[in-house]
Amino acid sequence: MVTQLNPYLSFRNTARQAIEFYHSVFGGELTISTFAEFHASEDPSEAEKVMHAMITSPEGLTLMAADTPNSMDYTPGNNYSVSLSGDDEAELRGYWDKLVDGGVPVMPLEQAPWGDTFGMCTDRFGTSWLVNIYGRA
Repeated sequence: MVTQLNPYLSFRNTARQAIEFYHSVFGGELTISTFAEFHASEDPSEAEKVMHAMITSPEGLTLMAADTPNSMDYTPGNNYSVSLSGDDEAELRGYWDKLVDGGVPVMPLEQAPWGDTFGMCTDRFGTSWLVNIYGRA
């Protein structure tokens, strides 16, 4: 599998409406997972929030989105990240190590509830990055 680089948009309680709109624009396959499905929040008000949504189009477009948890800061205009994902662990860990050098790890690169290896960081220039390594159960 080739490593993918794509935008990841964050919202406050409107991710479902936004990703459904983008799906109507770009078409393709849409998947939506909630916080409840992954037991990712102890706050009952977050159960139906979108933990992860993704559009993949036949033309090769990928767009991801999620609702920001209540406990995290949300600032419109700064509500995006760049996502790196794939199954080449050495390649993706190499990118992670370089991105986090001089930056700030927000969530360490480690086993995630959905079975992949996942981490979040902000690089030294203020860009937010998500790294997801598939299939690490």
